Amino acid sequence: MTRVWGGRTLEEVYARDLPDSQPYGESWEITDRSNEQSVVTAGEMAGLTLHDLWTQRREEIFGEGLQGERFPLLIKILDARDDLSIQVHPPAKVAPRLGGEPKTEMWYIAEALPGARLYLGLRNGVTREQFETALTEGTVDQVVHAVEPRTGQSIFIPSGRLHSIGAGFLIYEIQQNSDTTYRVFDWNRVGLDGNPRDLHIPESLDCIDFHDLEPGMDTPDGSTLASCDHFTVDQLDLPPGAVVGNPDPDRFSIVTVVKGGLRDRDGRTFAAGNFLLLPRGAEQLEATSATSLLQTTIPR
Repeated sequence: MTRVWGGRTLEEVYARDLPDSQPYGESWEITDRSNEQSVVTAGEMAGLTLHDLWTQRREEIFGEGLQGERFPLLIKILDARDDLSIQVHPPAKVAPRLGGEPKTEMWYIAEALPGARLYLGLRNGVTREQFETALTEGTVDQVVHAVEPRTGQSIFIPSGRLHSIGAGFLIYEIQQNSDTTYRVFDWNRVGLDGNPRDLHIPESLDCIDFHDLEPGMDTPDGSTLASCDHFTVDQLDLPPGAVVGNPDPDRFSIVTVVKGGLRDRDGRTFAAGNFLLLPRGAEQLEATSATSLLQTTIPR
């Protein structure tokens, strides 16, 4: 998807076929949205969309006890060559009143250029009143907290956390299936059409957790990078020849190749930047080299 802050890294690193010369900032890899669908690429179900599988073959493919009109996760690659807007996603208790969808997410840093910054929460001591003053003065960047993460680190972004991705990142984003974002500050710039992008100041102020001060990058709990009611994300490092399958054989998982490669029983290979939905009861995948991957599951 074209974004004013995007670039061409999806093409350069992952060989994505970008249709024109515009900056592309997002690739929606696992998606069940009304206008964006993942599609099965091989096998007897080739051509079916993720929504088809979810509505017609849910228990067979995903497992028992899963609810909802749509598949509950949305997984993306983000290519940030410029700063994203400073923004917030609505918590569940606020979203219905604002006409939006709640959204909690996590980021895995696939690549970070030297000096690249994430903006997370507010600086210590900043009050709501000071934040609103910064909004009127166009100086929001001076009151938000910034960190400089390394490649391979991760951060959990609960709904309500003020945040932004700065220039110089390639990120895997795992989130609730939501597309509601409220921009509070956009660096005083214009969009691809030459006009300022819409801001959502009242909605943002309703959503921001003003007690969320100077959060840092997360420390893994064993192999687990993030765990909440909506998803669990683990990072696994496999030597050549090792195998990976669903941790719960009666549930699906999503595998994201970070580096190295995997091979399935039919000889198909998967490289860095590939996202695979392993159905319930799927056979294991074999590492073709030293491989690092993310495995996303939904807690029972």
